[in-house]
Amino acid sequence: MALFGSKPQGPRLAPELDDVPLGRVLRNVVSARGIGPQDLAVAQVERLLRDTGHDWDRRLHRIGVLAQAAPSLARTWREQRPRDPDALLLAAWSELATDPWGALATCRLAAERRPADPTPWVGALAAVRILGRPTSELAPLWHEIHARDPWHREAHLQILGYLSPEEHGSQTALRDFLDDVMAVMPVDAPTACLPLTAAVRQYHRDLDAGGTRTLGISQYWTQPHIVRVLDQALARWPNPGHLRHAASVADLGLLAYALVRAGRLRDAQPVFAVIDGLVTSWPWGYDGDPVERFAHWSRR
Repeated sequence: MALFGSKPQGPRLAPELDDVPLGRVLRNVVSARGIGPQDLAVAQVERLLRDTGHDWDRRLHRIGVLAQAAPSLARTWREQRPRDPDALLLAAWSELATDPWGALATCRLAAERRPADPTPWVGALAAVRILGRPTSELAPLWHEIHARDPWHREAHLQILGYLSPEEHGSQTALRDFLDDVMAVMPVDAPTACLPLTAAVRQYHRDLDAGGTRTLGISQYWTQPHIVRVLDQALARWPNPGHLRHAASVADLGLLAYALVRAGRLRDAQPVFAVIDGLVTSWPWGYDGDPVERFAHWSRR
């Protein structure tokens, strides 16, 4: 994350966000070809994940980015180290979209190998969500995660998606979940993005619906409860040291996006400065090329 007053870099897609060690390994992993380079890349990934220690939030951030960028390497590592919890997790996360049942089984193996780690349980939660399983199957997974990391960002986002109207929930279920979480959540928790994420998703939902739901879309960001979410985030998030979790830059990007959609360009200016040109596909890619849309609004 850039310091105030530093010169911003040009906008660029950065799945690693401001995790410099992850970015370095990611470049090597993507370019690795052949047995020798792949073995070296596996060793670098192994060391990177070991270095996260018990920072469960950053551990999953790194696993998610690496799994998406190099699924073949994930398979290779698991074949080489079939009992290694990191290798199992990377393999599970890389196959979530293509084989959720297999990913679920692999996550359970990883949980047995490292009982203190919430990451396998979050992976299992993601698999159960993809499979559309009933809430009775989510509850025990949620209990295991909460016992290990009560404010795990990705776990909360998975539940937010599961409870959405387009998946397996409803507006009422979504609102009840948010109310329960927000009532006890610390202001600097990794889950601080939940209400704003829900607001942006609802904004997109209204746009996608068309018809009468788009008639009042210009007033969406002036609703008192939405204004309150924006104001609270703007007052806290850009302050140096307030957000310390791995996806802080992504959350700041979400705030910048919401502010410009709300027409609050002046308020968005210091947020763009802190982001330092690190662009995420969502939400910037909703209505065009994410880098182009980010650049357009940051210039404004």
